[in-house]
Amino acid sequence: MTQFNRRAFLAASAASFAGASGVLGGLTQRKAWAANVTGYKAMVCIFLKGGLDHNDTVLPVDAASHTALASIRPGVFGSHNVGSGTSSRDIANLIKLNPVNAGDFNGREFGLPPQMGDIADIFDRGEAAVIGNVGPLIEPTGRDGFENGTVELPARLFSHNDQQSTWMSLDVEGSRYGWGGRFADAAMASDPNMNRTFAAITTAGNEVFLSGENVQQFIAPSNGGGGLDLLTQRWIIGGSSRHDAMREQVEQFYNRSETDATNLFARDVVNAQALGVANGRAYAEALSNTVPLTTEFPGTSLGGQLSRVADAITASDALGVRRQVFMVTGGGYDTHDNQANSLVPLQTEINDAIAAFRSAMIERGNWNDVVVFTASDFGRTMIDNGDGTDHGWGAHHFVLGGAIQGRAIYGDLPAPDLDSQFYTESRGRLIPSVSVEQYAATMGRWFGLTEEELLGALPNLSRFQTQDLGFFGSLSG
Repeated sequence: MTQFNRRAFLAASAASFAGASGVLGGLTQRKAWAANVTGYKAMVCIFLKGGLDHNDTVLPVDAASHTALASIRPGVFGSHNVGSGTSSRDIANLIKLNPVNAGDFNGREFGLPPQMGDIADIFDRGEAAVIGNVGPLIEPTGRDGFENGTVELPARLFSHNDQQSTWMSLDVEGSRYGWGGRFADAAMASDPNMNRTFAAITTAGNEVFLSGENVQQFIAPSNGGGGLDLLTQRWIIGGSSRHDAMREQVEQFYNRSETDATNLFARDVVNAQALGVANGRAYAEALSNTVPLTTEFPGTSLGGQLSRVADAITASDALGVRRQVFMVTGGGYDTHDNQANSLVPLQTEINDAIAAFRSAMIERGNWNDVVVFTASDFGRTMIDNGDGTDHGWGAHHFVLGGAIQGRAIYGDLPAPDLDSQFYTESRGRLIPSVSVEQYAATMGRWFGLTEEELLGALPNLSRFQTQDLGFFGSLSG
């Protein structure tokens, strides 16, 4: 039988009603924290749901590696019409990356599809890096340990829902807290004067990544205002004055300090609704008091979501917060077939949205204060299944921002060799050499968390010798 937890229910209700966070504040007493929260910093997670094919995103541009990849993936390369001279996957049409650590890859060279030209340019400017072969791990894992069962593995590998949850919360679906929320918890605990209501903001609905013990996520409304408000959005009840009496009753209902409902859940829902309206109004008012950005965002899902993130960062002073964690999502990356036609426009969407967001942050003067990073359920199999690919494990990702020690590749970009220790025997799934927790810890340290706080938020981090991947360089600033 499902066990209902009133506290968890209230937290979810608060997020659902226009981000009514803070309802549970103070219920959990914790020790004093010491996160450095001077200045302003924001983390922006772009989660690509379905499983981004890293082998069709960061591609080899040296002839030997390109030929080897083509021999393993004849279906995908064929669907891209590679060899035609006009294919976006022909070597001549790929945009070569020029990392400062090119000598680490034994002559192998890499590039991005032409659809991601802006990201390649940001990389060459030193404001972006590729993080190779990232994925969920409990402990360092190689092919022998995986095949022999001598290492502890994350649960339910290759399952969409469970691996999305594992990336976000380090556990399978049903987990309560995400590492983004834990990071926000630590930052808010270091300065109780900050407004935790707007410390964790999602543009894509309630996601476990932003769920903390004391910080609950605020759902940024798509209209840029405060979400649905029966009182200020007159059309909901009725625009004419004859509906004013009903509006007055609704406002009295929201403003009651307590409800006479005997059911605890009913009381919580009423309180969450009222708080949600209040938070939505406060958010809309903060945005209305800032100078609008002139940067134009593309009219895509990711473009619209990152536009809302940019607005929230612009209003951070008015919102009373110096540390924020954001999450935006994109879908359609489960490319079992027709990959050439489905992935190409998605890569254009990623590129254009990130380029616009960078321009907005430069306009605002916050590009050095923001890290943008990608995440996804998993990568795809090296071996194709016709004109598509199957669920994988490790994958390559991007981090971008003015503070990034960019124009570099961190981690491993294994050669297309299915006999190597980097791949499973079945389907050529890439075995991660960098854990999600190493990836997260590097950003968390820049965000201001102490080593103790990082170990508390990332329980398996201590199992890995390298706990900082280095893509922020010196953290003295």
